[in-house]
Amino acid sequence: MEIATVINRMHEFFEKYYHAEIVENSRQSRKFINASFKTLSMFDPEIADSLLDQPEEIIKAAELAVDEFELEQKGFRVRFYDLPETQKLLIRNIRSEHINLIYIIEGIIRQKSDVRPQVTSARFECPSCGNVITILQLESSFREPNSCSCGRKGKFRLLSKELVDAQGIVLEESAESIDSSEQPKRINVLLKDDLVSPISEKKTSPGSKIKVVGVIKEVPIILKTGSKSTRFDILLEANYVETTEESFADLIITEEEEKQIKELGSDPNVVNLLVESLAPSIYGYEKIKESLLLQLVSGVRKVRKDKVVSRGDIHILLVGDPGAGKSALLKRIGTIAPRGRYVSGKGVSAAGLTASVVRDEFLKGWSLEAGAMVLASNGICVIDELDKMSKEDTSAMHEAMENQTVSISKANIQATLIARTTVLAAANPKYGRFDPYGIIADQIDLPPTLINRFDLIFPIKDIPEEIRDEKMATHILGLHKNPDIQDPPVSTSLLRKYIAYSRRHINPELTDIAIEEIKSFYVKMRMSGQGEEIRSVPISARQLEALVRLSEACARLRLSDKVTRKDSQRAIELLEYCLMQVGFDKETGKIDIDRIATGVTASQRSHFVTIKEIIRELEKKYNKKDVALDEVMDLASQKGIDKEKVETTIQKLKLTGDLFEPKLGRVQFV
Repeated sequence: MEIATVINRMHEFFEKYYHAEIVENSRQSRKFINASFKTLSMFDPEIADSLLDQPEEIIKAAELAVDEFELEQKGFRVRFYDLPETQKLLIRNIRSEHINLIYIIEGIIRQKSDVRPQVTSARFECPSCGNVITILQLESSFREPNSCSCGRKGKFRLLSKELVDAQGIVLEESAESIDSSEQPKRINVLLKDDLVSPISEKKTSPGSKIKVVGVIKEVPIILKTGSKSTRFDILLEANYVETTEESFADLIITEEEEKQIKELGSDPNVVNLLVESLAPSIYGYEKIKESLLLQLVSGVRKVRKDKVVSRGDIHILLVGDPGAGKSALLKRIGTIAPRGRYVSGKGVSAAGLTASVVRDEFLKGWSLEAGAMVLASNGICVIDELDKMSKEDTSAMHEAMENQTVSISKANIQATLIARTTVLAAANPKYGRFDPYGIIADQIDLPPTLINRFDLIFPIKDIPEEIRDEKMATHILGLHKNPDIQDPPVSTSLLRKYIAYSRRHINPELTDIAIEEIKSFYVKMRMSGQGEEIRSVPISARQLEALVRLSEACARLRLSDKVTRKDSQRAIELLEYCLMQVGFDKETGKIDIDRIATGVTASQRSHFVTIKEIIRELEKKYNKKDVALDEVMDLASQKGIDKEKVETTIQKLKLTGDLFEPKLGRVQFV
């Protein structure tokens, strides 16, 4: 087809389908129009086929056709969407035959450069004859005219240049589109004009899943000598960008589905139905499933006038025996949450979790590359095998979990990235399996500072029990015999939309009754730790905030705008269940949060104080700096501390650097 015919046909197409939209966009200074490929193929199949074979020529003709309308602004861009499924292409499958053709490429944004101006055309004047020469700047290097018609060569004066905003992003294949054994491939994408406007920029933040319609082009690789290499790099010049479901906020809910959600929310048994539907293939763990459900809906994020932010995300840690079904629960939660990231133990570093500073290929400087916790912002980050990570790497999570930011100060880059991420982690006990008679807190091999940031900690013990084992075996074998035997009461798609609806529309407020319930529980727990000598800390302000978050999540789950007493009671029940499992001190018979939060129990702290006092008493008595260990033990036994505990306490005081042993059988303060 001749180009003039194409322009005329495209003009007719825009006049028939998009005239009102073009006028409205021009009035609002939006210099682009989104056109459907399906509508074009119905209007003129021949032009639609030509668009797939010669995209640049047809898109240029379409833009000229739009400029024929009497508009205030010229230079409209035409963006095509709704391309056929045959045009979908994986990044790993791009070959030389695909160059200069239009394709749909999906992926996750890993890196993003700054917006910079790029020259599209430049006008030069010949100093000899005054002739004006226009040069189109299509390549990566700036071109000047070689000669003028008057015979002059070189040294032309630059009159003006046309600039457009340009930005580079790095697109990586999403995990769903590749086999687990393969490494995800990447491609550079060039965005221009309205695709880098402040509104569009929000769509292209690192971590977003996007679909790009664009033309694949080759980019020359310049060697160190200055000449071009025989090898070429590839670049995707974007024509249309669209975000694909990136968070709960982007899930599309129809009116019919909204009606279903409201009906389900009005059911008094809604929490139990949702718990049953969360992971139907995993037997038992009702309390854990309920907590995971509350984690998915989360509490309400609050920003106060003094800019102090209270997070709404609930962090959960599962510590359990091997083969207890932790990873299966984690994987299931990763599939329900739209913006989920799954990382595991030894395969993750601090930079991979938070952010790293890398060389920027576009601007030849340094740029930030987001890690898993930043990429999963407004979603969930699932960390398996947390105990296999090194302490240096887990310490990188502290800021992201509590303040929900990631601060970087490296290679002349000082930046704070937002990481509003919910963390669900799983770990094994210190010795691989729980000792049923030992204290659980001593068997969790994680830094106390990290453990303290989790709202709920669930120990999962695998203890033989005939009736329960029989039921579990029946359930698992039944699933193997008939995989689809168990239909959950609420389907996975409806469950996702139910959670999305509650997060989007329900922002519950605490009622006075709920506040009173939480306050009385908190005060009662705090006072229960006040003994005569040993002062245990049964619960801290962090657990109080966790109670508020859990109560709000309970109300959200019922689609209620008010947090009632029942919601706060459900939250208290869950927290108490966790504290009894993890923070119970058998010596005092009380709950002691310090057992898990600082690694030192109240009773141990009391022993430290007592033994230090005994040593000081003996120092005064004999007027000597070193005292006999046997005498310390005798006095300690009179105060009710047995020999074994004295030895353990002295050993710990030696490790902390308070005591040392100048001679065998004698101790002295440092």
